[in-house]
Amino acid sequence: MYGAILGDIIGQPYEFDRGNKTKDFPLFAKVPHWTDDSVMTIAICDGILKAGLDADEQTMKTAMITSCQLWGHKYPHAGYGGRFFLWLAKESTKPYGSYGNGSAMRVASVGWLFETLERTREVARWSAEITHNHPEGVKGAESVAAVIWMARNGKSKDEIKEYVILEFGYDLSRTCDEIRPEYFHQESCQKTVPEAMTAFFEGKDLEDVIRTAVSLGGDCDTLTDIATAMGEAFYGMNDDLRRAVMQYTTEDMHRVLMEFDNVKIKRVQDKGKVAVWA
Repeated sequence: MYGAILGDIIGQPYEFDRGNKTKDFPLFAKVPHWTDDSVMTIAICDGILKAGLDADEQTMKTAMITSCQLWGHKYPHAGYGGRFFLWLAKESTKPYGSYGNGSAMRVASVGWLFETLERTREVARWSAEITHNHPEGVKGAESVAAVIWMARNGKSKDEIKEYVILEFGYDLSRTCDEIRPEYFHQESCQKTVPEAMTAFFEGKDLEDVIRTAVSLGGDCDTLTDIATAMGEAFYGMNDDLRRAVMQYTTEDMHRVLMEFDNVKIKRVQDKGKVAVWA
C-alpha cells in the first residue's frame, strides 16, 4: 500500500500530460504532495480494518462507504473527480456506474490484507462496487488487487501476466515504447490499468517501474500509483522510499498505515509463517 501512495506523490507533478515522457526526472518534486489517490487508498484500508477482515459484504461495504466519506470530507480539496465529489457531498451512498480509474487506484491494501486470492478478489470487487459498479470499474479494482496478491506471494511476472489476460481479458501485447507516443490523459480503468500493468511488467526494479510509469504520461498520478503498488508487492520497498511516504503524508494517515502494518504482522505471527510483507 505504501507503493500506491509513493506512486501518487511522484506522479502528481506530471498529471494532465505535464511531463515530457522521459524516465529522466527528479524522483520527488520540490514540494511533493499527495492527491485524492492517496486519500482514498487510506480510506479503503481504514474501512476494511474497522469492519474486520472476515466481515460480510454489507458490513464491509458500509464501513468502506463511511470511511471514504469521512476521509473525503476531511480532505475535500485533494482533486477528486466530479462525479465522486458529488457522491461525497450527497447523503445518498448509491453507486453511480463509473468505470473511472478511481476504483483501481485505491485498492492496494486489499491485495495485501487477505490470505487467499479468492477473498482478495471478492473484497476488491466490493471496494469498487460502492461507487464504481460498472463492469470495467470492478474489473480494474479486482485485477490490480489480484496482481498485488500474486506478486507478494512469489508468482513470476509471466505467471501474473498470463493470469490477468485469462481472467480479465486485458490486452497487454503493447510495449511501453508503443504506448508512449500517442498516450494521453485517460481517466477510465480500461485505458489506465493495462498501461500501468505494462509499466510494472517492464520495470527492472521498483524505481524503474516508477520512472517507466511516469514516462507514459496520461493520468500520471493514478497510473503511477497503480504501477508502483504492484511494483512494491513484487520488489519490496527500501527504507528511504518508505520514509519518504511517511515524510510527505499526515499523522492521521500514519495511524492507518501503522494499523495496516500491525495487522499484516499479526496474521503472519498467528500462523507461524515467515513474513513476506516487505
